[in-house]
Formats: sequence, structure tokens, C-alpha cells
Amino acid sequence: MNLQPDSKIGMKGEQMACDFLETRGHHILARNWRGGHLEIDIVSEAPDGVHFVEVKARTAPVMAPLDKQVSVVKRKRICAAAMQYLNTNSMDGREVYFDVVSVTFEGSQSRVQYYPQAWIPMFT
Repeated sequence: MNLQPDSKIGMKGEQMACDFLETRGHHILARNWRGGHLEIDIVSEAPDGVHFVEVKARTAPVMAPLDKQVSVVKRKRICAAAMQYLNTNSMDGREVYFDVVSVTFEGSQSRVQYYPQAWIPMFT
């Protein structure tokens, strides 16, 4: 499998995000979950509820905070995917959260930042 550099960074970032979440009491339910054309990077369960996590992995320098790089369109797509996930998996009565984990690589160093409840969807 010949991966492009960005793919390698993304995969490494997602693994680091999973490891980070697990150290904070999350159980990883799914990675790269797909519902048709929609995708969620990580679905985890913690004592407080179900977390749908978008992972942003980049190499330094990063011009803007990575949690701010999840556009409104992307948030809507993640929410739609989350609805599909919830409809196909029994999560009755669980609180739902939308989080961002950013991973920044700079040389041999890396930094993981967690933004719990990065946004709250508004349904109309």
C-alpha cells in the first residue's frame, strides 16, 4: 500500500487521538466509520456519553488553531453521519458530543490538543 505523506500523517494523528482518548476513559467504538458518503473519524464512548470526534493532524507551522479548521459544512456532514450511526447502533438515552482532537507534528515532537464539545449542533 503506497500512502501519500498526508495519509501517513492523518493515520498517525488518528492513532494518537485514539490513544489520547483511551487514557481519558474513552472506549473506541469505531474508526473511520462510514455511512454512505459520510464519515466520522472516531466514535468513542465515555462515562458521560457518546463522542463523535473529528481529528485534525498537521505538520508545523500551523496558521490557525486546528479546532477552528472544521468548517460549518464539515460539521453538518459529521452531524448527519452521527445521526446515521445512532440510528444503526443502540445508543438509547446516551448524551452525544461533537469533539475535535488536533495533532501537530514538528520534527520528532508532537502535540495533542483535545477540544471536547467543540460544537453543539442546532437542528431546525
